[in-house]
Formats: sequence, structure tokens, C-alpha cells
Amino acid sequence: MGEALLPVPTSAAPVQRGLNYRKRLICSAVLILVALQFFYARQIADLAQIASVPIHAEQSLTRCRSLDLKPGPSPDFHERVRSDRHAPGTPPTLILNARIWTGSANGTEALEGHVYFDQGVIKGVGEVDVELVKRLHRQNSLTIVNAQGAWITPGIVDAHSHLGVLSAPHLAGANDGNSFKGTILPWLRSLDGLNTHDDSYPLSISGGVTTALVLPGSANAIGESLIAFTIKLRKTAERSPTSMLLEPPYALNGTHPTSGALPWRQMKHACGENPSRVYDATRMDTVWAFRQAYDKARQIKEKQDAYCKQAFSGQWADLGEFPEELQWEALVDVLRGRVRVQTHCYEAVDLDDLIRLSNEFKFSIAAVHHAHEAYLVPDVLKRAYGPPPAAAIFATHARYKREAYRGSEFAPRILADNGISVILKSDHPVSNSRYLLHEAQQAYYYGLPEHLALGSVTTQPAHAVALDYRIGYIKEGWDADLVLWDSHPLALGATPTQVYIDGIAQLDAPHILHKPDSLQSAPKVPNFDREASETLKYDGLPPLLPNDTHVGDVLFKNVKGLFLPDADGENVEDAFSVRNLDSGVVLVHNGSVACFGPSESTCSFDDLTHGTPVRVIDLKGGSISPGLVSYGSALGLSEIQGEVSTGDGTVFDPLVGPVPGVAEGGIIVRAVDGLQFAGRNALLAYRAGVTRAITVPSHAGFLGGLGVEFSLGARHKLEHGAVLQDVTGLHLAIVGGGRQPSVSTQIALLRRILLAAYLNGPAQGDDSSEHFADVVTGRIPLIIETHSADVIATLIEVKREVEGHTGFPLQVTIAGATEAHLLAAELAEANVGVVLTRARPFPRTWDQRRILPGPPLSADSAISVLLSHNVTVGVGVDESSSAASARFDIGWVALEAGGRISKSQAIALASTNLGKLLGVKCSKHTADLVATEGGDLLSFESKVVAVVSSVRKAVDLF
Repeated sequence: MGEALLPVPTSAAPVQRGLNYRKRLICSAVLILVALQFFYARQIADLAQIASVPIHAEQSLTRCRSLDLKPGPSPDFHERVRSDRHAPGTPPTLILNARIWTGSANGTEALEGHVYFDQGVIKGVGEVDVELVKRLHRQNSLTIVNAQGAWITPGIVDAHSHLGVLSAPHLAGANDGNSFKGTILPWLRSLDGLNTHDDSYPLSISGGVTTALVLPGSANAIGESLIAFTIKLRKTAERSPTSMLLEPPYALNGTHPTSGALPWRQMKHACGENPSRVYDATRMDTVWAFRQAYDKARQIKEKQDAYCKQAFSGQWADLGEFPEELQWEALVDVLRGRVRVQTHCYEAVDLDDLIRLSNEFKFSIAAVHHAHEAYLVPDVLKRAYGPPPAAAIFATHARYKREAYRGSEFAPRILADNGISVILKSDHPVSNSRYLLHEAQQAYYYGLPEHLALGSVTTQPAHAVALDYRIGYIKEGWDADLVLWDSHPLALGATPTQVYIDGIAQLDAPHILHKPDSLQSAPKVPNFDREASETLKYDGLPPLLPNDTHVGDVLFKNVKGLFLPDADGENVEDAFSVRNLDSGVVLVHNGSVACFGPSESTCSFDDLTHGTPVRVIDLKGGSISPGLVSYGSALGLSEIQGEVSTGDGTVFDPLVGPVPGVAEGGIIVRAVDGLQFAGRNALLAYRAGVTRAITVPSHAGFLGGLGVEFSLGARHKLEHGAVLQDVTGLHLAIVGGGRQPSVSTQIALLRRILLAAYLNGPAQGDDSSEHFADVVTGRIPLIIETHSADVIATLIEVKREVEGHTGFPLQVTIAGATEAHLLAAELAEANVGVVLTRARPFPRTWDQRRILPGPPLSADSAISVLLSHNVTVGVGVDESSSAASARFDIGWVALEAGGRISKSQAIALASTNLGKLLGVKCSKHTADLVATEGGDLLSFESKVVAVVSSVRKAVDLF
């Protein structure tokens, strides 16, 4: 009965198990099928994606990655053992016992010690283990130089040069400074026109210039400057322009690196008059051209950035190739912050335009160049996008065109006072870069602090071209570009005794002058605070007439030197040396020296002054010298060279075109008829001790006219003493090339005119025959402008020929005369004098190519050679703004002569000698005198404080 109660077994369970298995199997199959479908879909998608990646993808990605690379050196740059510019075979050099201006600490660091460099890199400065260095090198492989306490500085860096593109001598076949194909040309590279045979390279090196930023000219608003066209000036084994480059820019051969160091590029811009003049446009047109160009570059940049964003995210569909236009790639790089923009820009309006442009398109400016009004608007520069640009300027060169008219010698100090970096540059060949250091010296003279003056031609330009991590300093790891000087670099006439570029000595057997101890420290320059303040007060045009004119007697005390014309007024004497005086007093009565001696008791005041009060002026160790004379420029006939409306104009040349009927009959133009007074160049020269000028009518051809002697301090022509001699000499020029007839034609005409003047005498109504008759009878001199020694030789023959016919000695002076030294003996024998219109020569044109450069390239200068042959020599200038620097020019002449030219002889070069050579009737009693405070007329220590006029019987005080 119990078993009956148990459940009965059934077959339902096995049937259920079979159904579950089949379900699982079907589900697995479905899942596998879905997975396979997903896998194949992914494969198809990946294959489609692979098929859409363009063949140029990697190249485009590389190009995109290159956009993020920032310019500058590699982090381990200063750990390098060898320079990339090292020339194999260059010996290591150890300079001992030097005074080292390193450029560090904002230019205030100066060390006494040694400098060691090897393989083009500086490896020790100051405290150098000399014995260790000697052990590192075999004794015969190490060059040891004992500087004997001489100054050594970094090589000079010229931040604005046209070396190689505006070559010397100037020849049409090597004139590659400008393109005239359009206002905006950022695709041009001045490397493509660099002339490696420019005569300027060795000359500039001899002045201490080791590196230059070579820019195109300023005809274009935007012109590419070779993409970082910074060069070392030394010759290379390859002898090519490319081998001169310092850190060739990456884009030079079309490559785009994605890692490592990226060299900076450079680009030239130009505002203002130049592009406006060249393209017959206005400033508005130029700025609009700028904006159009930068807008185009901005559009390309934005397309590139958008392209790279998609490319990096793999979105290649319809992306195409990397957007780029070769013509604009450099300007796009400006917007990427990889180009140093160097901008030619003078006036406040142009500087303001430029700064607004930089902010609109967000690019920084490395430097504004020329920038003659930058000192008036420093806050404008501070508004620039990025850091304020440096100001690359001249020290004193100004007023040659309207936008330079407010230029001031106090601009460097004013800019520095306002926190703007100051760079002094050459604009070579406008200013000879061989003497770029002299720009720094002049800026220092007018108030730029010593450390900033030295930095203005070394550290600051190196920073402006973004190469200050390798040039511009004397530091371990920097390039071995160094200059040894014969005196303190800011002393007048400082000259290299050796120049090293990449550790290679550049001067073979240099001619070294041994300068006195007084020149081994920076000169104690005068104080110009008042003048600088007035310059700002009067918006760059301060009053320049004398502050006071004293018509009574003046006693100058604490006088260290007195130089006076001799009895005939034809030479200069050191009056104190004659009396064996170290210092004394000088009494001026009625505009003339009445008495001088060791003390006031020397002179009987009551007898001389009749008891009237005497004005006393303390010269503080200064001197009194003859006033200087200026010749060679358009001083007094043109106020602004580039503005024809401000000048007298140019004399008609009868050899080139028809002379107006009213001028027929042989009229000779007189400079006196076109004189202008109280011009800024004239008054600045007057304040600098240049009291008179001899000027000839402006002419571009054969016939000039009659010169005139006039006072630079006069207010107008009718003022007493304004015109000192209305006719001096007769001027003409023998000019080759251009529109002129041949040189032989001009000389044939001169010969015929002179002989006809003697044979026929003055013809009635013929002005020219009268004056040429005066020439052939020796009553007035004939001044002939020419530079070529070949032409000068022919003129000597013509002189002899004419004298043989007339029996009268001709007074002939050669003006210009760059090559006259080649004929020094012949000139002396023929009694022909010379006026050099450049105290320091430069082979600007073909007929000036055979220069005598002077130390350190030659022992003698042209002046010293001519004087040694007893040729009468005068020194002039070739630009009106240079007249104010005449006293430093002749002081330099004396210094580089090594004691062969005395101070009195140097003063005569720009005073009595000029008068004799140019037809002035010299007299001791009509000469002006100049009083300087703090030093003699030729030194950087002095400042002109008075001009004594014997003609006006007065003393002008400043």
C-alpha cells in the first residue's frame, strides 16, 4: 500500500532538454552571424578609410608639424665644441692681458684677463688657465697674442647694410639694391643679388665689422631680405654668397624641419617717402598695400591652421593638399612669429601707421630703421604688438630729406631715457660701415651712456637680428668674433689692431699705431642736458642762433691752448707753445685777441678796455682756435637735399642741353646770388666751430660757377659780415660717364677756353671770358672737381701747356681728389693743391677705386702722403649735415698720422688751407676764432661755447 502512493515515472524531461539545446545553438549562430557582419562592416569601413587617405598625407602632416616649431637655438647650443662655421686648419688662439668689454650686465661688465677660442668658439674669458690651454695644444699650433692691456670687444654688428647689393665701386651690372616691379614683393630674396666682389668687405672688416644684416633698398613697402640674410664678412673657401650666411634660413632650399633649431628669418618693410616716390603714390596707398598683403597672408594662415586641425584628426575627406602659395609663404611666417621684421620708417605719422598695422595683424617688429622722429614719439613704439621695437638710427646724419628734417644728435640718449633699445647702423654705402663705430662715438659724445653706446653696435643689433645667443657678446660658447683696438673704442679714431671672425684673424700684417694713455679710457664728454631738453621742447626744431652776442671785451681764463693764424693768415700757429705756456688767459677786444699770457696780470686791462666791464668765461682747460671752413656740400644753397623747392637749383650745363636764350652770351653763375641764411645745417655747424663756408653753385656737369665765402652764423644776406667774399674761385668738373660728353671732350673744351681767354681777352658782354681771363692771369684760382688720378695727370699737363703759352702761373686746385695720392710728387712739382671732400676715403665710384685706406690697412693715408710731398691740402665734406663734424674729422686725421701731423696743421686743413686753395683773401685780422670748454677743438672732451668775430667785433655765446 505504501508503494502505490509513490509518483509514477514519465518521459517529459528528455524532450525539454532537446528543445533548450536547439535554442542555444540558434542563438549562438545568430550572434556569430551578427559578429561576422560587424567585422566585415568594420573591414569594409577601414578599407574605405584607407582608400580616402591621400598619398601626400605624411608630407602634409610633416608640413603641419613644422608650423609649431619656434625659431631659436637648440637648448644645448652653448655646449658645442665646434662652430658650424669653423674653417679646418684654423689654429686656436689665446689673447693675454686684455681689457675685455663682454657686453654682459647690460654692457657694464669689463674684465681684465684673457680670451681663449678654438674651432670658431670662445672657450675661456677672463680667468683662463693659461698652462692648461698650452698643454691642450702643441706649442706650435697655439697662437698666443699679448694684448698688453688693449681693449677687446665683440665684433661689430651692422643691423642695416646694403653690402654686396649696392656694391662699391658702383657699377650698373652690380646694382641689385631694389626691385621696381611693385610695392609689395615679399617673395624676393636679396641673396640672389649678393656680390661677393664688393670692395667694401675688407674695408668694413678693417673697421671691426664682423657681421651685417644685408637688406634690400627701400623702394618697396615690403621686400624680402633673403630670409635671415645675416652674413659674416670674411672670405670663405667656397667663395659663394650662400657660404657667407650666418645660420641659413630653413626655407632657403624649400625644406621645412619638424624638430631641432629653427633659424630666424628677416624681412624688410618700408614706410613713407621712398615707396611713395618710387610708385607715385601717397602714404595712404602704401598703408593700404600693406593691409592687403597682410590680409592675404592672414587668409592663407587661417586656411593652413584649419587644414592641419582636420589632418591631425584624420579627416582627410575632401581635404586636398596643404594650402600654400610660394609668393606669400614668408609673409605668412611673419604672422606665425618666425620672421624678424626690420622696417625703414622715419616720421611720427609713419611710425604710428606701422604700429597700428602690427596690432591689426598681430605681428611684432624687431626694429624701426632710420626713425628720425622716433625720439619724439617713444610711447608710440611701446604700443607695438609684442615688445617695443628697437630704433636703428644714425648718430648725426639728418635733414637730407623732409622726413629726416627733425633728426637730432640727441635722439639716441632720449630714446634710451625712454627705455627704447638704441642701435647705431650704417645704411652702407650711404655711410661707410668701416666707420660704424664712429656713430657710437658721436652718440656717446652727445649723451648716450658709455655702456649703451658700445652696445649700440654690438649687443643690441645682435638682439635685433635674433642672433644674440652667438654674436654680440664675449662669452663662453659664443662665436669667436672679436676686435682688438688701439685705444678705448669710444675714443676718437679708435682703430682695430686685429679682427677675428669665426676665430680667424682677418688683418694680414696690420699697421698699428701706438696711442697715448689718455686715449685708453672713455673720453669725459660735455654735458648737453639743456640742448636735449630744448630739442624736445621745440618738437625737434630748437632755436639755433647764438644765445647771446657780446659786443664788449671778453676774458677767457683757464685756457690750455691758443691757436692763431700767422701774420699772413695762411697758416696756423700754436701761440702758447711759442710762449712756452701750459695754460693762461686770453683777452678779446673788439673781436680780436688783444693779449694773452699766464695770468690776468699779463694784460693791462684799463689800457685795453678803457675801464668798461669785462665778460669773463672759464674754459675749464679748453682752447681757442681759428674758426673752421666748410666746402664740398650745398651748404647755404639748399636746406633739404631731397626737396628741390628748398634749394637754389642746378646750373644749366651747356655740354648736355640747350641753355635758355636769356642765359646765352657766356654767363657764369655766382653762388652769392643764391645764398640762403640761418638754415639748420648752417647753424648747427656754426655751433660746432665751423664759422664759414665756401660754396659753389650746384651743378651736375662741366661748368659750375663762381664760389662765395659767407658766414654760417648770419641771419640774412644784408647783415654785416654775412657775405665775406662774393667771388672766390671759378669751379668746374670733369665728370665721366652718364649724360656727359667724354672726359677727353671736356678737357679739350677746357684747354680751348683757357687759351682763348688769354689770346682774346675778355669779350664785351661775355661774362665767362672775363672770369676765365682772371684764371689764366692767375688772379683767381680754377677749382676742378675730379677723383681719377688719370684725369688729374691730364690736368697737370693742361696746366703746363697753358702756362707755357701765357707765361702766368695758373692757380689750380683739384677738389674731390680721392686718387690724388698716386700723383703726390707730380702735384707738388706742378704747384697744384688738393681738397679732399672726404677725410676718410671710400671707393664709391670707379674713378675713386684706388684709395689709400690708412691704418690698419696701410701705414699712410692720402692726406699724410700729400702733406709729406709738400702739397697744400684742404679737407671738406660731401653732405651739409656732415659740416658740424669737421673738427672731429681733422682730429682723426691727426691721430692716424701717428704724430706726423700736429694739431695746428690739422686745424689748417679745414681753415687756412681751404681759404688759400679756394681763393679766399686770407688775413689774420679778419679770421674768426672759436672757444671750446673742457678740451681743444679736435677732441671729444670739448664743447664750443663761443665764436669770436673780428669782422663784426663781437663774441657769440652758446
